[in-house]
Amino acid sequence: MKSVHVTAPGTNSWVEVEQPPVGPQDVLLRIKACGICGSDALYSQVGGIPPRQGATPLGHEPAAEVAEVGSGVSGVEVGDHVVIDTMAFTDGLLGSGGAQGALTEYVLVRDFEPGRQLKVIPPHIPWQVAALNEPMAVAYHAVNRTEPKPGDKVVVFGAGPIGLGAVLGYRRKGVEHIVVVDIIPSRLDKALKIGADAVINSAEEDVAARLVELHGDGASTHVRGVRPGTDIYLDAAGAPPVPKTVTSIAKHGATFGVVAVHKKPVELDFGNILTTELNLVWAMGYPTEIFEVTDDIVENWEKYAVIVSDTLPFDQALEALDLARTPGAADKVVVTF
Repeated sequence: MKSVHVTAPGTNSWVEVEQPPVGPQDVLLRIKACGICGSDALYSQVGGIPPRQGATPLGHEPAAEVAEVGSGVSGVEVGDHVVIDTMAFTDGLLGSGGAQGALTEYVLVRDFEPGRQLKVIPPHIPWQVAALNEPMAVAYHAVNRTEPKPGDKVVVFGAGPIGLGAVLGYRRKGVEHIVVVDIIPSRLDKALKIGADAVINSAEEDVAARLVELHGDGASTHVRGVRPGTDIYLDAAGAPPVPKTVTSIAKHGATFGVVAVHKKPVELDFGNILTTELNLVWAMGYPTEIFEVTDDIVENWEKYAVIVSDTLPFDQALEALDLARTPGAADKVVVTF
């Protein structure tokens, strides 16, 4: 069967691999969709992931149909539509250095355990939306790390897939007001469409001044000057100005979460930050959220569908990888089978 691998630094290729045999405790999945992640471009750039460097199977944002179940398996049936915990495979992280990747026709779940690797979803959910489950779990973990409460005022920097997923996550948590900051008008339009209360184009507006208008003045005796009344800031952009902006305007006791990957070091004024007692938290992966977010996707799939910008068929998977890593070309690319 056909599979997409990193075969050399900067090179992705089609590779022929054997369809894996199904053991008594295994589940064979027919992949129906797989999203392209920014980390796929990183894996390609460096030539794979040790210890499989030079031959890394790609694809870690899948949705699938159960094609075959082993004789000892219970909890799933042939024909079930499922989302997948790619970090729960016994042969390594699916599409992130493990033995298999989801940019292939079939994937085998070895040593299946009910509730661990798979969650069944209703068949009416479009495959390209179901494939968002993995990145939306990353976004929801970031939301959880910032510990939002009903009534909180939130700012999300970056209206890419993770930022938009965070908007939906914060809405699920019952926060009072959500602002999204970006510099691309089409992304800001998407943010409003899925439920942001307001947006700011930071290339055209003064972020601090606009946030004071939206969230009130959070000034206190602890820090000088006018400060927005924002309770939580989330960096889903990874742009160097974001941490500097947040740390210079945050009110006393606010929370700043970082889920974005910053490719260069960021210099921060710790002396200034000290006076605000800013809570700084980090978020990576999804320790518990992979299936927690699924119910929200099922309930609100039309809103999640807005996040997908491009779908390409499996035979154009290499083109999909190129499209996804081209700056400004696409927001969220999903390969469909």
